Amino acid sequence: MLLPVVLAGGSGSRLWPLSRELMPKQFLTLHGDKSLLQSSLIRLSGISTAKPLVVCNEEHRFIAAEQIRQLNLLDKNIILEPTSRNTAPAITIAALYAMQHGEDPTLLVLAADHVFSNVSAFKQAIYTAKPLAEKGLLVTFGIKPTAPETGYGYIKQGKILNDCPNAYLVKQFIEKPTIEQAKQLLLDSDVCWNSGLFMFKASTFLNELAIYRPDILLHCQNAVAQTLADMDFIRINKELFINCPAESIDYAVMEHTQSAVVVPIESEWSDIGSWSALWELGQKDTRGNVQHGEVLQHNSHNNYVYSESGLVATIGLENTIVIQTSDAVLVANKDHVQQVKEIVQTIKEQGRSEHYTHRQVYRPWGQYDIIDQGDGYKVKRITVLPGEKLSLQRHQHRAEHWIVVSGLAKVTLDTVEQTLSENQSIYIPIGCIHALENPGPELLELIEVQSGRYLEEDDIERFTDRYGRC
Repeated sequence: MLLPVVLAGGSGSRLWPLSRELMPKQFLTLHGDKSLLQSSLIRLSGISTAKPLVVCNEEHRFIAAEQIRQLNLLDKNIILEPTSRNTAPAITIAALYAMQHGEDPTLLVLAADHVFSNVSAFKQAIYTAKPLAEKGLLVTFGIKPTAPETGYGYIKQGKILNDCPNAYLVKQFIEKPTIEQAKQLLLDSDVCWNSGLFMFKASTFLNELAIYRPDILLHCQNAVAQTLADMDFIRINKELFINCPAESIDYAVMEHTQSAVVVPIESEWSDIGSWSALWELGQKDTRGNVQHGEVLQHNSHNNYVYSESGLVATIGLENTIVIQTSDAVLVANKDHVQQVKEIVQTIKEQGRSEHYTHRQVYRPWGQYDIIDQGDGYKVKRITVLPGEKLSLQRHQHRAEHWIVVSGLAKVTLDTVEQTLSENQSIYIPIGCIHALENPGPELLELIEVQSGRYLEEDDIERFTDRYGRC
């Protein structure tokens, strides 16, 4: 059995302001018409696999579940990381979970944010790797370099395998190089980029980990031994997992094992690690511009311009990234986009929130958009999906006024239930226990006006919640 393990952690800070901690890049639609996570899963169509295991951060569980559900692949198959510990622990908990019932699947470890231009070549590499993995080898996948890229690691290919003409022993892993080193590596026909994708038997990986990093294995074994099922989520023990060292699979195992082989993938590839990478991937006009949304460009060349809301116009702009969202704008020279993460760090240090969340926030019941806020008030547009319900809750510091824009709202106010329709409203006093539900077949949209001395999201005391957030 081939079991895809999709690593969907990470914050994607280099794609700020579109990517935020609560909505990182793997869940965004940046290339094509699906999110990067969904595209990674769709890419496996036609290959005989089990339903994937997706490893993601606990904060992203409902976003991941909804996107997987849309592909009819949701089946209690999301492993929640209580905290990020890099790829070695993430893969370890997936391997341990996959073997809990005596099975020993072949794991295809994928990243949720990669793009391949040649899907057929991607699949052919998987077919090549599968018998190698089943024989007890640890397969990594390489990409032929097309530029002196300093943001990727490299792999030096050794001897070709006798029984497999498109697989090589791994001679050396090379760290992310300087630009001069990258230029030299580009001239070497035996060098490829390290894609960060892998295939191996679950038992093979765990046996190698026991040799080289038994500490990681022990912490993960203890955490997975206390697994709890929660809706479509698999929860491991937080207190035990948090003690696990953070380490990449390359450092933990691949750079030490004597069983590593590399299978090249003959395809253009990107991990979308910067805005310039999206410019490279995008459909360019005659002036080399890539644009999304409402954009007008005059006498402008080789730009990437993204408009989330409203018109963005450029005049005489070249080699520039312009990203407009509802609450932030980024303007950067295309050659300096790796420094975006430094802007994100400054935002954190200043105590702002733009690194963490968008104005629009997704919840398991729907979403809300912060329309306006000021001293003592906040205005939201709330959308509740058909049949969904917010938790029974109360606030200690704010009152709320709800006005229904469209749909039906079933409102619980202390012990009284009532149904509101379009243009009707209700007032929720401070300290009142209340709930909101959409009993109808259409979207429920309403305006919420909050007033009070403290209006942050942690002023919620939940009593019951169908999504397990109490």
